[in-house]
Amino acid sequence: MPRALTPLLALLLPLAGLACASPSLPDPKEAVQAYADAAARGDADAIYGMLSERSRTALSRDEVRRRVAEARAELAEQSRSVTAPGVVIKTRARVRYPDGEIATLELDDRERAFRISAADALPAGGRTPEQALAQLRRVLARRSYAGLLRVLTPATRSAIEGDLRSLVEGLAQPEGLEVKIAGDTATVQIPGGHEVKLRREAGVWRVEDFD
Repeated sequence: MPRALTPLLALLLPLAGLACASPSLPDPKEAVQAYADAAARGDADAIYGMLSERSRTALSRDEVRRRVAEARAELAEQSRSVTAPGVVIKTRARVRYPDGEIATLELDDRERAFRISAADALPAGGRTPEQALAQLRRVLARRSYAGLLRVLTPATRSAIEGDLRSLVEGLAQPEGLEVKIAGDTATVQIPGGHEVKLRREAGVWRVEDFD
């Protein structure tokens, strides 16, 4: 994809998702065809008119005209590509919640209804290392233990769950455990090979560490 067009096309791509805001969904093919026609003509004003209000704050009309003028040949080729036989057009909606969680929905053409294709609260896998890191950041930001387990490999997840299960079982009878107290610190050996360290602060005992 021509470098000069990348920012412009990134703003045009959400056009297909605009259908989710209307009870009667327009056919996304109409938007694709309108863009293809404008691209083939090199019609900067028509392309600018397809931008959302938010997108227009990032690109002025003059900026769109300049970029279109610089990439007339590439736009003509793209016009042919997006309308070529076999091209599949998908309608998607992307929802960002106040806590940063993101859900992606995809339109089922047969049922004319949106279905969840990905959501932070559902099992998912990053298709690139960067996506996996982004998922890790989101679950850590939400302090989501369940979310953290979903982004781990099955082997790591199984090991963590096994350790926690063993720790839970070892703590089944806390009053029967031997607690070694030294001033404001305490150490407890838990059946299963675990150790819990506690510290007393302002008269309250809290867990400082465990393994």
